[in-house]
Amino acid sequence: MFPRVTAVLVVRHGGDHLSRTLEGIRAQARTPDALVVVLTAADAAAREQVAAAGATHLVELQEALSFGEAVRAGERVLDAPGSDADALWLLAEDSAPQPEALGALVAMLETAKSVAIAGPKLMAWDEPDRIAGLGRTMTRLGRSVPVVADELDQGQHDGLSDVLGVDPAAILVRHTVWRALDGFDPALPTVDDGLDLGVRARLAGHRVAVVPDARVLFAADGVAGAGRGGRGRAIRRRAAAVRAAELHRRLVYAPAAAVPLHWLSFLPLALLRSIRHLLVKRPGAITGEFAAALTTMFSGSRIPRARRALAASRTTGWSSIAPLRLQPDEARRRRQAEAEARRIRARGRTDELQFLGTGGGWVLLATAAASVGLFSWLIGPTGVGGGGLLPLSGFAELWRNAAYGWRDIGTGFVGAADPFAAVLAVLGSVTFWSPSFAIVLLWLVALPAAAMGVWFAASRLTERGSLRAAAAIVWAASPMFLGALAEGRPGAVLAHVLLGWLAFAVLGAATSWAAAATAALLFAAVVAAAPSLAPALLVAWIVALAVSGRAAVRLAGLPVPALALALPLVIEQVGRGTPLALLADPGVPVGGPVPSAWQLALGLPGGGWGGWEDLVRAATPLDPRVVASLLVAPLVLAALAAVLSPRIRRALLALGTALLGFATAVAATHVSVAVVGPEAVAVWAGAGLSLAWLGLVLAAVVSLDAVRRGAAVVAGVVALVSLVAVVPSVIAIATAAVPLEPAGERTLPAYVVAQAEADPRVTTLRMRPERDGGIRATLERGTGTTLDDQSTLDQTRTELTAAEEELATVAGNLASRSGFDPEAAVREFGVSFVLLAPSSDDGREATQAEERARTALDGNAALVAVGETDFGTLWRFTAAEPDAAAARIPAAAGGWLAVLITTLQLVVVGATVLLSIPTGAGREIDRRPGRRGAAAAKPQRGPEPESDAVGEPEPEPEAESEPEPGSEPDLDREAEPEPEPAATGPRTPVAPEGDDDGR
Repeated sequence: MFPRVTAVLVVRHGGDHLSRTLEGIRAQARTPDALVVVLTAADAAAREQVAAAGATHLVELQEALSFGEAVRAGERVLDAPGSDADALWLLAEDSAPQPEALGALVAMLETAKSVAIAGPKLMAWDEPDRIAGLGRTMTRLGRSVPVVADELDQGQHDGLSDVLGVDPAAILVRHTVWRALDGFDPALPTVDDGLDLGVRARLAGHRVAVVPDARVLFAADGVAGAGRGGRGRAIRRRAAAVRAAELHRRLVYAPAAAVPLHWLSFLPLALLRSIRHLLVKRPGAITGEFAAALTTMFSGSRIPRARRALAASRTTGWSSIAPLRLQPDEARRRRQAEAEARRIRARGRTDELQFLGTGGGWVLLATAAASVGLFSWLIGPTGVGGGGLLPLSGFAELWRNAAYGWRDIGTGFVGAADPFAAVLAVLGSVTFWSPSFAIVLLWLVALPAAAMGVWFAASRLTERGSLRAAAAIVWAASPMFLGALAEGRPGAVLAHVLLGWLAFAVLGAATSWAAAATAALLFAAVVAAAPSLAPALLVAWIVALAVSGRAAVRLAGLPVPALALALPLVIEQVGRGTPLALLADPGVPVGGPVPSAWQLALGLPGGGWGGWEDLVRAATPLDPRVVASLLVAPLVLAALAAVLSPRIRRALLALGTALLGFATAVAATHVSVAVVGPEAVAVWAGAGLSLAWLGLVLAAVVSLDAVRRGAAVVAGVVALVSLVAVVPSVIAIATAAVPLEPAGERTLPAYVVAQAEADPRVTTLRMRPERDGGIRATLERGTGTTLDDQSTLDQTRTELTAAEEELATVAGNLASRSGFDPEAAVREFGVSFVLLAPSSDDGREATQAEERARTALDGNAALVAVGETDFGTLWRFTAAEPDAAAARIPAAAGGWLAVLITTLQLVVVGATVLLSIPTGAGREIDRRPGRRGAAAAKPQRGPEPESDAVGEPEPEPEAESEPEPGSEPDLDREAEPEPEPAATGPRTPVAPEGDDDGR
């Protein structure tokens, strides 16, 4: 019997796509016997075009239904099929058939009686010679993949016939089979609906075939399918739909006993796949991953309904579709082809930085040699002390001190850790066998590390090697950096070193998730090392978001790791009414003279005039202030000239950074929140000056890069004058005329350290006379105080705790002949030793206080003198017991709150670390319609001039961008790439059964 074909056209939007589709239907050599048009929330243009189409039936729906539901609504208006030969031709508004399409499809159903569904060769709408889709299959574990997609049509697949499923657009399906299978699964509105229908047809004993001679132009932007174009949010929505469809089919196809196991696995798998999304730089897909899992898990009656529909039509076992699944060898071949394609894309790409060719190697060598010359006296020792430097704890203790919980300083308390403790933990882990040695290494590599950071940052702004080298030298020789090195300020040193790398990462974050995540980690480290920079960096971040356009999505998370590390501390400081204490310098507070605004403008945070006072006055009658000012002038003038550069936006951003840094430095001199004995210590202004210096250096690079001739000479002059400006500081460091000195890994006498080997909690009461005649008493446990033990919560506390008041009373009575019970120190605090440290002040009152304390301690019968040590005079309590209960850490210190806070911090930082790991996949071809040819033909290139817009992304997407639906491999199944280009030859899947006509 001659089959009756009813075309069901689903329309939502009018326009050119609909016009060409209607023309294609009218132009068919074998015209459909009836045309049912389903308008689903259609616009006015669509209604007008359909009205002139002469449809047999018109169904108008007010709601926007999916393709499958709209077809179901259109099919309801039809009479029951007259025979098994009657068929439905399912069309969408953007599927324009070629004249012979329907005839070829009908011929397949007429000659192959077992074929229930026939699919055409879908061609790209704007590139009719490129295959958009030809059949779908799935892996052994159920992942949907196209059989053929995105290939140039050279007839290589014209022998393809049997497939597992097809894309739903323009398929021809027997009307009786459609009703028996109950149409498309409503739970698959946009993805895998055609594949699922094909699987159910196969299990019902029918065949599914593709007809390469039936060609249909398909735009994939209408109601059929999830679409192929778009960026950002559209891609993420499509990826989430792909995953949701996959999980839905998993629950539907699984045996009943396995459904609960699959259901329970969805969230753990979502977590594992999220880790992979971070590794391949798709953080935007994580939300969709969990949304897909939760939506599928709590989908109500959808899963039972689909399982009932499958069971009702199934007549054969799953083994019948096994030959049409993607076979392991084919999957392996696709992976190899995709890997080779990535290597071909990456091969021949030039290094945009051109490190060696533009002098980067020489800068590294010169600064490394300068560092060795300056700090040669540190080569050999395993530790360095003086200024704000102390040893680091052991490896395990380092990480314990980086978490919320017990703060083992003074009498001890439970509280938040300084974020700087996490930085020290990472630093100390580099030399885990001797963490204190990491501080020595930091001092030795600080100069070359800082120079390289700004060299790379300058590479984002200029291709001239001379300007990059000059920027690196000026940055490494900045006076505030050398001052921090000389005074032993580890936080300021780290902040200065990392600021250049932060600038480099931020300038590259527009086109790379790895760079954006690296910038977030560096942002957190800089803020941890120098909290006073946080306000300025946040302002800079807000400005960067405003001017970065589409790149803002990558910069949006920049402060998140820093916030995760600092939030517990912020809550505690704000809770006790001391928000300004958040700006306190971490580590050991180091005081000093407060600089004037003039000195700050010259980059001198430590007061004085850069050491030129003695040199100038001894040789010339010049004012040292004038000399210091003249030596900074070239850099400032070069930076200010940036406003004349054609890249005005970069110039203004760099100068704005300098202004923010200077404002931070000035404000820091007016904030004193840390307390050391009777003195308040101001926040060090050098961190703000480092930020200001960075802005000046980058502004100078921008201005000199605009000069066609003579830029190298000017840059050389700026670098040379900057080196001359720090000659006095260099001499002081090289001759060890600074507070620093080689030191061991302990701050207590060897006798105490020996006792600490058997009793790690052995407690020493250290008493130090102050210049006002008082005695400062602190408790130190084990081998002594360490740098990672320090806490700004303790240093910025304005009132003594009850335990500290009691300790002060005990120490005061021990340091005087009061007759007070001397064993109170043992009983209340578990003290085993008393150390009378020499006063740092030679004043009369301090000397008298020391003599009184020594006399009282010598005359105390409860103490036995151990002797003089390098750290002071030591006594031992005769009543002391090892492992004293009063010296132990409380068992419930921190409790569940510590576990919760630490876990959340690890999740945030760990996710950022995973995202920061580069994948090295190279650039991907832009798959958007109309751009394939341009992307494929684009020659390999070296450095390109950048736009003035900071963080403006390049036109081509990277490998880090979100994938097309179905293109991402799964952690819980085989990783299947997209099909390779057409040159691989034809594929002919094996049909699971013979046909009644012998085909």
